[in-house]
Amino acid sequence: MRAAQVKAFGGPEVLATVELPDPVPGPGELLIEVAHADTIFVETQVRTGLFRAYFPVEPPYVPGGGVAGTVTAVGAGVDAGWVGRRVTSFVDGSYAERVTAPVTAPTPVPDGVDLRTAAALVHDGVTAAGLLENTAVAPGDRVLILGASGGMGTLLIQLARARGARVVAAARGARKSALVRELGADAVVDVSERDWVERAREALGRPGPIRATETAAETAAEAAADVVLDGVGGELGLAAFPLTADGGRFSAHGAPSGGFAAVDVTEAERRGITLFGIGDVQFGAAEAHRLTAHVLAEAAAGRLRPVIGAQFPLTEAAAAHAAIEGRELIGKVVLGM
Repeated sequence: MRAAQVKAFGGPEVLATVELPDPVPGPGELLIEVAHADTIFVETQVRTGLFRAYFPVEPPYVPGGGVAGTVTAVGAGVDAGWVGRRVTSFVDGSYAERVTAPVTAPTPVPDGVDLRTAAALVHDGVTAAGLLENTAVAPGDRVLILGASGGMGTLLIQLARARGARVVAAARGARKSALVRELGADAVVDVSERDWVERAREALGRPGPIRATETAAETAAEAAADVVLDGVGGELGLAAFPLTADGGRFSAHGAPSGGFAAVDVTEAERRGITLFGIGDVQFGAAEAHRLTAHVLAEAAAGRLRPVIGAQFPLTEAAAAHAAIEGRELIGKVVLGM
């Protein structure tokens, strides 16, 4: 079978198409014929050699962790009824035409959801739904989303709006800003503008009616987000932290900038802000199943639409990584077999 393999740590050019033996499902496993493989930004960072403490891979290796496809065979002890079913699954090494997975890993794809859409929800859908649960987004909450035009950010907008939240989306440039507005953001701020923090605070507003004796300065001081979802990290994430309301929630789960937002923990404690990080969206099998089924059901009902900015064939995995790193695309990149 064909697969995309990282030959050495480095730029996108280290990804090469190789021929590998077909995997064979062992006891308790399924064989999945992959239709589409998910991609996420962190895979490009791991390819360069970053985050080795968290992702202890050594070249040569096949990257990727999520697929959508059809079960074509089962191993010993697995119900043959799985054969022919369309599924998504977390796997190791998803940039390949065929993969195996434990029978506990796949989630059936409902009718009405195509496999490309399903692949786009494998990681980002689960993480987005889990983030909103962790941060307890509720009706009336003011939610600021950084990286709103990305694969997960576009889902967060839709899911937060479905929970009744007021969403302020932060994106870069006119094209990305137009997309997040189309997806239902109540307000949009362009982070390429120097005064984006002030614009975000204005857009967030303050809760409740304005008091008759309240000054403009007092109104501005209370304008803040109940929840900040930082999918960018670095300086942008750090700049967004003061926009969190006292007693609010701040999630620093993204690091495409090269690092997570270095939030002052002491300041967060002083202001009663609950902090969340990447560890809070590492879900066990049961939780991942539940969240996957939820987002697939939302997609089947027409209430959730992943934005797929580009699709590349498996043989052009290097070009896919270059496109992801170029930051010009909106939404997700998926690989087609």
